[in-house]
Amino acid sequence: MSEDILQRLTQTIAARKGAAAETSYVAKLFSKGEDAILKKIGEEATEVLLAAKEGDKNHLVYETADLWFHCMVLLAQHGLKAEDVLTELARREGVSGITEKQSRKQD
Repeated sequence: MSEDILQRLTQTIAARKGAAAETSYVAKLFSKGEDAILKKIGEEATEVLLAAKEGDKNHLVYETADLWFHCMVLLAQHGLKAEDVLTELARREGVSGITEKQSRKQD
């Protein structure tokens, strides 16, 4: 069930990308352009920080879900999917964060 949620959300976001802005929140975000999506991600990231500071675990989960969702909308804006991020995380698995970061500096 939870393993498929990212794939289902990716499909839903893609389907709504071309929908009328009046019928879909996602379509409305896309119609406003990337700056609106980026602004929403900034707002959601701030809400995650505030929820963490409050110490309310349920609120933190709720706000993190909002942040992840809006990041998925941004990925779709760029023709990417959650799977692309999961592939990158898999590539990094077992690699020291310090080592991985150093490898990006060499690119």
